[in-house]
Parts: sequence; structure tokens; C-alpha cells
Amino acid sequence: MILHADAAKILLVEDDDATRESIATFLRGHGHDVREAPTATEALKAWESSRPDLIVLDLGLPDLDGSAVIRRVRTDAATPILILSARDRESDKVAALDHGADDYVTKPFGMPELRARVDALVRRAAGPAADPGGTIRVGDLTMDVTRRLVSVNDVPVHLTPREYEVLKVLLQHAGRLVTHARLLRAVWGSAYGSESHYVHVYVSQIRRKLLAADPSGSVDRLIVAEPGVGYRVAMV
Repeated sequence: MILHADAAKILLVEDDDATRESIATFLRGHGHDVREAPTATEALKAWESSRPDLIVLDLGLPDLDGSAVIRRVRTDAATPILILSARDRESDKVAALDHGADDYVTKPFGMPELRARVDALVRRAAGPAADPGGTIRVGDLTMDVTRRLVSVNDVPVHLTPREYEVLKVLLQHAGRLVTHARLLRAVWGSAYGSESHYVHVYVSQIRRKLLAADPSGSVDRLIVAEPGVGYRVAMV
């Protein structure tokens, strides 16, 4: 499958094959890029390798309880987590939310409700820098996190999925320094921390594409390097 930057990446963790297939088909039908995992172990591997925009997680998994997935993700990421579970006791819901889940839907549920909850969490993933619709604007640059679209003065900028993730992290922290290590962990996973050359290559590619979209604008000054430390998005 070819990944496109205009699809929200969702990791769907559900051990029941029929339920997982039904949800995945529905979400793909509404434009999302869905990766499936039937166990907690596979879910954590998928999360480390792909860093999705959202995790949809069943608690009753065959190898580990879903709360173990929540705790691991929360050690170094704020990725939104939507719980889907047949456990309807208030104590179960409170425990999942206390562990770091963002929302909780009890089975059985309606697909329209699921879509609304997913879309709300994808918008929220843009962080405090975004408007209520999930759009981040810095100077002439606009990032629509819900649809994973980037433009400069309304000129589309076509980024690879990894370039998009690097730019999203920088924009979410606009005006603040983001270290090489933090960018690596956020985009590549916790196994990375010293490969700063990865970041340099991707930031260079992003800068080139932004400038190509608007050669006469201010985007060439948007991403500022702090030598040996990291990058910051200037509030131009």
C-alpha cells in the first residue's frame, strides 16, 4: 500500500478479526490510513515504526491488557488514544482514562459515533497551536492536521509522510526550540536519539519544498537551526 500525506494514520488494535475488519473498512472508507494489530505486542511494534496520528485500542487483548499499550505510549508521546471496549463499568473507564487514554467508547457502538470521536481526536492531535478545526497557521504556511494537507499562500506543498511528521512536530512547538533527540523520538521512535543527521536531511528537504511553493515569501526563514541542538519555527 502506498502511503499518502493526506490520510490520517490510525493504528487499530483489536483481537476480534470480524470487528477489526469492519472498523478498518469503515475508517478507510472515510479517508483514513489504517494499520491493524491483533495483539498488544504487534501494536507496540507498529506504533514504534509508524508513529500514527491516533490509536484505536481494545482493552481485552490476548497477550497483554490494553492498559499496557497506553502506559508504553505515554512514556514519550501524546498520541491520542481512543478506547473501544466491552467493559462498561465506570471503574474500568476511569482506570483507562487515568492511564492516559483520551476517550472511551463502549461496545456495541454505532459507526457514526466512532467516526465523530476519531475525527475529534485527530483534530486535537494538532495541539494547542491549532484552531478548533485542527489547522495550524504560522506566517504564510498552513497545515490542516485533519486532512494532512500543507500549503504556503494556498499553494499545496507535497510532503512525504515522514517530512509531514517532522514539520508537524516543529509547528506544534512554534516559537520553541525542539532538540534533535526530541524530534527523533517523536517521529522515528524511542530507539532513536543520536541520529541527528536524519533530522538535518528531512528539514533540508522540507525547506526546499516550502521555498519552491513560494520563492518570494518568508518561508525560507520559517525553520531556524540552532547549531548542534535542534530547530525552532520562527513566529514570522
